[in-house]
Amino acid sequence: MSKIIFLDVDGTLIDYQAKLPLSAEEAVNKARAHGHRVYICTGCSKAEIAMRDFRSMELDGMIGANGGYVEDHGKVVMHQALSKAEVKHIVDWCNARQIGFYLEANSGLYINDYYVKQGPEAMYKYVIGKGKTIDHPEAFKQDAVNDYTLLHGEDLYREDVNKVSFVLRSYQDHLDSIKEFPNLVANTWGGRDEQALFGDLGPKGITKEHAIHVLLDYLHEDASETIAFGDAKIDLSMFACCQYNVAMGNGGLEIKAAADYITDDVNHDGLYKAFEYLHLFD
Repeated sequence: MSKIIFLDVDGTLIDYQAKLPLSAEEAVNKARAHGHRVYICTGCSKAEIAMRDFRSMELDGMIGANGGYVEDHGKVVMHQALSKAEVKHIVDWCNARQIGFYLEANSGLYINDYYVKQGPEAMYKYVIGKGKTIDHPEAFKQDAVNDYTLLHGEDLYREDVNKVSFVLRSYQDHLDSIKEFPNLVANTWGGRDEQALFGDLGPKGITKEHAIHVLLDYLHEDASETIAFGDAKIDLSMFACCQYNVAMGNGGLEIKAAADYITDDVNHDGLYKAFEYLHLFD
């Protein structure tokens, strides 16, 4: 039977420096050549995915923004963005607290002045915390915001924002965001063992699990032939609805505990080894 495969991106399909292992590219292309369908299922918005170098790898579609956006073969199946009023509230709250943030939209990534100062250091900690070595830290930090667009004032009050990520100066910022935005979903993400380096805010009711159900309904399929791959706690909602679940060797303790199978690290051909183990090339 052909399978429907859902892949988290950072730490699963690509490494924490946004590099796609050749073996992962080969795994996806071989699986699709054998009749399986492959979708990425990520917290990233479409603009972030467009920045990734997937070389000649082909996909059947994507779930983005932690479930806020669903696409199949170029057709938008579902898109749930934040309202302009919600974005304004988040922008004003972050600016008042001098917190750097970036607005995640399908059209691009938009930052405030505080993110120019705080974002590069937080991203450096994120990559280092995931076990990568940065040979030239200052050059890495200088490049960290090259693909972002700096906006000021009311230009940040946008209507096309899927979710907002912001730098956590301490975990208290995340706790305060929960109180300030009770009608939104508040998450954290970050470094080793999911250390909280960033918070994010998105529409309530939007999860990877919900988006998978939306896509399966659109495809007129059920979950009986689905396989999910992930490395972090945010991927647990994928695991909740898929038939079989694979955790990456570089994943956190919670995702490994919920997995049916644990493969190798992303940079040690983990994806290819798992596809082979599951007979996706037969």
